[in-house]
Amino acid sequence: MIRDNETHQLLLSTVRAFVRDVLRPHEKEVEENNEVPESVVAQMRDLGLFGLTIPEEYGGLGLTMEEEAEVCFELGRTSPAFRSLIGTNNGIGSQGILIDGTEEQKSFYLPKLATGEYLSSFCLTEPDAGSDAGSLKTIAERDGDDYLISGTKRFITNAPYADIFTVMARTDRDAPGAKGISAFIVERKSDGVTIGKPGHKMGQKGSLTADVIFDKVRVPAKQLIGGVENVGFKTAMKVLDKGRLHMAAFAAGVSDRMLEDTLLYAIERKQFGRPIASFELIQGMLADSKAELYAAKSMVLDAARKRDEGQRISTEASCAKMFSTEACGRIADRCVQIYGGAGYVSDYDIERFYRDVRLFRIYEGTTQIQQLVIAKNMIREVS
Repeated sequence: MIRDNETHQLLLSTVRAFVRDVLRPHEKEVEENNEVPESVVAQMRDLGLFGLTIPEEYGGLGLTMEEEAEVCFELGRTSPAFRSLIGTNNGIGSQGILIDGTEEQKSFYLPKLATGEYLSSFCLTEPDAGSDAGSLKTIAERDGDDYLISGTKRFITNAPYADIFTVMARTDRDAPGAKGISAFIVERKSDGVTIGKPGHKMGQKGSLTADVIFDKVRVPAKQLIGGVENVGFKTAMKVLDKGRLHMAAFAAGVSDRMLEDTLLYAIERKQFGRPIASFELIQGMLADSKAELYAAKSMVLDAARKRDEGQRISTEASCAKMFSTEACGRIADRCVQIYGGAGYVSDYDIERFYRDVRLFRIYEGTTQIQQLVIAKNMIREVS
């Protein structure tokens, strides 16, 4: 749902110009230094990018899902590190509070997240609990008016500079699977919180992930999201449904950038006395990529509109995430093939993007998890 098309187009043009004039010129610097320059972060704050999806009453822009998807198409046209920095504040880092939090929690944290004063992280994955989130071992034990949280979270995006963590912890050890999990807001400054060394990843430089260790961290009971125990996994699933649609949109945006760069290269690059874009086998790869990109965007926008209408979109979000990220991987592979040897060296951006996009098919739920979600939903509907 587009609320006001004129205002929305102004936002898109602003984001498009910011990506072109500010973010893209810093891509190589981010890759080499493994961090987003503070001067760029300050400009992102000034533009309100940390609060795109946070409601206006809490200081954000309150974008609808369709509006958010179209902004993601634009943000995808540069290094994933930039979106990753703002993504948790707009997505998994804030949505649990927004969807299920108490009014006190919303009023205190959401304005700080919207301005970028606070950065957030989402702590679900553990060393022995990834796709099987129901097997997590982090424990939250009640101690008077507080909880004591102990456990280790792994691959936590933005952990090295997050101010708050949405932490999934087990409050009922006897409950099977995910039924005994609760969600907490834990502040970084709390005693007993330790951030591990950032991991050295294949790609996505500038987007830092690390372990977060909780050693009997005392958390006031008022930090229990929604004030209700044992519903944290449901909160996480609501958050991930929206996050998967966000990632599908972003993957489509990255695909758009890769394909545009590759098309220009194919037009300029000559072999046998003519541009390689004139060769039919090259045209076939370009055409396949364009068709998949069009399909991905169409799926994202259809699911986004259904969510804005209040429909349940668990199946559609998983379909979009699965298709868009898998298509992005295929498009990246074709683009490298079109570049030939040049695509394998870092002189061209496609080499970096080829490494960056591999992660899209893993986080926010692997492709295989999306398949399970889709199939189980199909069976449940018939049953």
